Amino acid sequence: MSLVEISDMKRHYVMPSETVKALDGIDLNIDKGERIILLGPSGSGKTTLLNCVAALDNPTAGKYTFEGHEVPRGHSEKMTSFRRENIGYVFQFFNLLQDLTVLENILLIQELSDGRDKNRALELLKLVGLEGEVDRFPGEISGGQQQRVAIARSLAKSPKLLLGDELTGNLDSATSTKVMEVLVKACEAEEITVIMVTHDESLAKYATRVVRLDSGKIISDEKVNN
Repeated sequence: MSLVEISDMKRHYVMPSETVKALDGIDLNIDKGERIILLGPSGSGKTTLLNCVAALDNPTAGKYTFEGHEVPRGHSEKMTSFRRENIGYVFQFFNLLQDLTVLENILLIQELSDGRDKNRALELLKLVGLEGEVDRFPGEISGGQQQRVAIARSLAKSPKLLLGDELTGNLDSATSTKVMEVLVKACEAEEITVIMVTHDESLAKYATRVVRLDSGKIISDEKVNN
């Protein structure tokens, strides 16, 4: 069953000297449980597409439905509600609150959505292999561990779709491998669909599909045999 259906999505920016076509007619269907990696050079439209899927940005044209319902656009409160109810986001920069412990970072996100559930928070930290770090502060753990906290935090509100923007961009290759393995395990356990943007071709092995973009268009869409 399709979770995301995008038809002829465009995102154009009108500049004084030209119109920049960041997205120029994107068609993309994503089924529940898939892990999609978006690959392409800088300026290809990857992050713009991710932001439109997250309802952080408004497409200029096209149709976008989520679980069969059209996603709101042009209405900030409705877009915010859609994100809160459906989307988890993992950034390149971990964005953890430095004055809160690992556990408190998870509990805060729960409080902002459905309410605190310490047992659930502890289960998520165990899922990402950090059950022994719950009382430490972000500055006391490694970058890879901080990104795993960020993954657990993004799962805390049980999103239907998890989006990642260069989430291993600040990590070395060995740490990137550990983070991606944790991400795949966690999303399979939680039955969460994933879309990730990256420049790193080596991460394709963690996907079920690789979608390549260039100049605002999809140039290939291939399944991955894992």
